[in-house]
Amino acid sequence: MPTLIVLFRLKSEADAAEYERWAAATDLPTVRKLDNCKRFDVYRAGALLGSDAAPPYDYVEIIDVTDLAAFRKETASDTMRRVAAEFREFADNPVFVVTERLDT
Repeated sequence: MPTLIVLFRLKSEADAAEYERWAAATDLPTVRKLDNCKRFDVYRAGALLGSDAAPPYDYVEIIDVTDLAAFRKETASDTMRRVAAEFREFADNPVFVVTERLDT
C-alpha cells in the first residue's frame, strides 16, 4: 500500500493556530472521506532527537492510500482542488514523497 508523506514549513505570513484549525475542520475530514484514503494524519514537528537545532519542517502529513492512481483521480475533483489551493496558502514548498512500506 502506498503512503504519501508530505513535509512542509508554514509560509512566513501563515499563522500556525489558523493552519491547525483549518487542517482539523477542512483538510483532515475531506481527505479522509476519499474512497482511496485508508488513513490520514497530520503531525506538528516538535524537535530533532539528540539536537537543539530546529526541525527542517513544521508539519508532516502521512496519507495511506489503497490505490495511488485512483487517489490521484479523486484529488482532481473540484472539492479537492479547492482544499489543495487552501493548503498552498499555508504551506511553503511542500514536499510530497510517495513511499512503499518495507515488510521484513
